[in-house]
Amino acid sequence: MSKAFTKESEPEELEPEEAPALPAGVKNYITPEGMARLRDELKQLRTVERPKVVDVVSWAAGNGDRSENGDYIYGKKRLREIDRRIRFLLKRMEIAEIVDPSLQKNADQVFFGATVTYSDEEDHERTVRIVGIDESRPEHGEISWVSPVARALLKAELGDIVTMRSPTGEVELEVVEISYLPT
Repeated sequence: MSKAFTKESEPEELEPEEAPALPAGVKNYITPEGMARLRDELKQLRTVERPKVVDVVSWAAGNGDRSENGDYIYGKKRLREIDRRIRFLLKRMEIAEIVDPSLQKNADQVFFGATVTYSDEEDHERTVRIVGIDESRPEHGEISWVSPVARALLKAELGDIVTMRSPTGEVELEVVEISYLPT
């Protein structure tokens, strides 16, 4: 049989998940506002983005030859990405344990949901909020509770000096302020 009549298929792409895997034996803690953001993203994907891409793919499929149809090929790829993200969000939301930081009774210690100001060895101050893995946004000062900085700060009290291990060595951090902001 001539090779011209056989269908060559592209290998299935294996793409990594968009968020880090949970460490073994660790619960998936999340703040109420973090859960709300995940729900909003899921709703956006299901009600807006996915229907738009389905329309484009069905329109492109009606144009005939799909092998060289960029709209069809890109649309199918985008549809797989959206479906993968929807599955990921559903799995993570299913195992999430919502923790409301405003209910923290011991506000003198750093726990999940705390907003902490700390200074490093060079007296540079930084303020971070310790949140869940799925809601961390370092650009907004929200870091995952399993990150090196958060792990070093957890259970520390005001004025404590903690040691953080980094790739360049150990760094000492001093806790300057602890607060639990209302959500």
